[in-house]
This record gives sequence, C-alpha cells and structure tokens, in this order.
Amino acid sequence: MASETADGRKVEWGIFDWVEWDQNSPAQIFEDRLSLLEYADKQDFYCYHMAEHHTTPLSVAPSPGMFLSAVAQRTSRIRLGPLVYLLPLYNPLRLIQEVCMLDHLSKGRLELGVGRGIVPYEVARFGVDPEKGRAIFDEALVVLLKGLNNETLNHEGEFYNYKDIRLWIKPFQQPHPPIWYASGNIETVPWMAKNGINTSHIFDTNAVVKKHFDLYQEIWQEHQNDPDRINTAIQAPKQGQTRHVYIAPTDAEAIEEARSAWKAWCDNINYLWNLGNSDNLKWLYDFDTLLADGKIVAGSPQTVKEKVWQAIEESGINYFISVFAWGNIPYEKVRRAMEYFVDEVMPSPK
Repeated sequence: MASETADGRKVEWGIFDWVEWDQNSPAQIFEDRLSLLEYADKQDFYCYHMAEHHTTPLSVAPSPGMFLSAVAQRTSRIRLGPLVYLLPLYNPLRLIQEVCMLDHLSKGRLELGVGRGIVPYEVARFGVDPEKGRAIFDEALVVLLKGLNNETLNHEGEFYNYKDIRLWIKPFQQPHPPIWYASGNIETVPWMAKNGINTSHIFDTNAVVKKHFDLYQEIWQEHQNDPDRINTAIQAPKQGQTRHVYIAPTDAEAIEEARSAWKAWCDNINYLWNLGNSDNLKWLYDFDTLLADGKIVAGSPQTVKEKVWQAIEESGINYFISVFAWGNIPYEKVRRAMEYFVDEVMPSPK
C-alpha cells in the first residue's frame, strides 16, 4: 500500500541490506534477518533488496539467489530483489536459469537488479579484468534478456557464445521480472528512462536526485510506449532514494548509537578498498556532515518522519528505500527502528 505526499503523489517503501558480518555466527545472522523479514512481510514494504559482495565483512551472504530463496519461503507478500547481481561474475546461461527458478520459488515476486560491480579489487579476485567490466556487463545483459525472453538461446559475442540451447524453465512473470539498475551517474539516465528501468540513488543530495528524476521523467514520457523497451510490463518505473535509517526514542540516543554503528559500517565497506591502498570511500567516515546533509537519517520517530518526507518532497522520488541493519546495530534495535518506521514514518503526513 502506497503512502501519499501532500499533493497526492504516491510513494512506496523498500528495504536495502548488505547482510554484514558481525560477532554472531552466520547462522544466527541469517536467522535474525529472516525473522526481521517475516515482520516486514506483514507491513507495507514493497520489496526487500540485497547487495552482492564477496570476500568482505560487508556481506556474509555472497549469493543473493540462495539467500532470497530462503526469504521467499519465510514470506508471502514482500517482493525480493538482488540489487544487484554482479553480471561479470556469472556465466549468463547459469544466471538465466537461476533467475527463472527464483521467480518461481517466490511465485512471481522477483525484482531483478543488474550491475557490474563498483569495487575493482572484488571482481579481480574472480579473474575478471576490471577494465573490461563495462563491456562484459553490457554483453551479459544482452544475453540475460535473450534468455529470459526466448525458449532457445542463441548469441555470438566477444565474451559469450551460445547456439540453439533450449531453455526448459521460463520466468514466472511475463515477459520477465522487472529490471533494476542502481546508478548515481546522470549519463545512465537516458538509457534507464528509455527502457523503463527501475533505479535508486545512494549518497546523493535531494537536489541531485531531483535533477536525475526530472530528466528521467522527461525522457520516459517520450518512450513509455516503445514496444522494444526492456521493462515492457512497467507503467510507472520506480525512482528511489536509499538512506541509512536509525530510530530511537530520542534524537540524542539515536545519534549516539548511529555514530558508533556508522564507524563499523564504514570499516566494512572500506575493507577491500583498503587492501588496494585506495582512499576512494574514506569520505564516508564524516558522519556529522552526512547526517547534516540528510544522507544518514537518525533521530526520534518524529525527527526521522520529518527528514524522510522532506527528502521525498525535495527529490520527487516515488520510492524510499531504508537500510535498517547496518554496522554493529544489534538485531533488537534494528527491529525496534523498523517498527518505529512502520508506525510513525510511513503513514502519509496530515
């Protein structure tokens, strides 16, 4: 169920997750997350999105398909989406079949995010040349879409070749699950808009997101009826904004606890970059600036409601994605923050 802005614009709600390492066993981390998602499934969240990362404390769930298949069995309403599958790390033929299988296991609740990976040291560990990542992604996406849209796969390319391969499993959703691409690069907006691709931003200001949103809408209006667009079943593409969210009874308590959790999350996301002696993401450690800019949202329920709805109004988005579990926030407080969000933040402002 969507909420509404003051001028009647509909907004839906999502969840994003890295499934980070902590002092608990992976078995306990997975069980806590599955319990959290059983609760989320009963609320008005549209989709649970998860990242794909490897050999880093940023994620102990490096197989989105495997984890989401478990989520699918513990939920019945919320949609499920890798955001994103790292296409250069997969043989497209294998991924085509995994996507179809997951779409059926979830009874048509899959949202399919694709990307090439932003950490060169990560993909290089799989023998992938980071310099070729874009070209591999582009061709892999072509193959993936061919496989999802046809009963027989044929392709001749630089990286992949298939001839007359019969595919015995097709997607539950027709013609295929909705495609997502997460990007803050305005140069990708025309491609996404022409194809009705769902998208989300992270760590951009409301003003930057609004600029992208307006460009997307302008191009989408011209191409929304193109028969060859990728997301032919999508009539209103989701344009989202992702924010780390933490809610406690008071502003002071929330900010103190969020500050500690932020340090832990920054350590995790910088892990692979540090191994490569890169300062690429060191700017993320500036908690106070990010908080002041609204890129982290922490406070009491009322404060968070004001900041979230301000972001929605200023950016023009129709989809707000919250990261509830991050850094070293214990499960009980993640659950409490989500409950506050459901009860106090998601209802439309009066």
